[in-house]
Amino acid sequence: MTKKPQARATQRRTALLNAAVDLLTESGFAALTHRAVAHRAALPLAATTYYFASRDDLLAEAFTHLVERELHHLREHGLAGLADDLAATDRLHQLGLWELYVHAGRDPALQAIARRWSDGCLAVTADHLALPPAHPRARLLYATVCALWLEHVVEQRPLQDLRTLLALALENASRPE
Repeated sequence: MTKKPQARATQRRTALLNAAVDLLTESGFAALTHRAVAHRAALPLAATTYYFASRDDLLAEAFTHLVERELHHLREHGLAGLADDLAATDRLHQLGLWELYVHAGRDPALQAIARRWSDGCLAVTADHLALPPAHPRARLLYATVCALWLEHVVEQRPLQDLRTLLALALENASRPE
């Protein structure tokens, strides 16, 4: 039995997006080309241009795919397990995510995707505290977690430092007012 054309198209598009995310997280946005994505996905070059009109379209959709995947993971594991998740996750993967986030500051087409990431992370943080996302304690904890996360990934500081500071931040933010 052969696959329906629509299922095949969805499979190919997903394979291309997964390949693009892999390239982005391994080598940054400079490595993202139609040719490299097609090669990684083991599909013809024409497939990338069929599904993504330009490199910018491919980058935006891959960033969206990455953000959705990461937010799903963060929702499942929560903030309490963030240090363990970072220890288990490839550093290049984390660098790729943050590189795209910072790059969005220069690319208006990516800013809405970066905002989706921020808002999603803030929502997870607020849920952890049983507060609305606009609450100052939720925003402060979110900013603290992001700074610790970024510092750990970029500077490769000891994981135990991250664990200690993250636990302290969670404890302080969880105290009743």
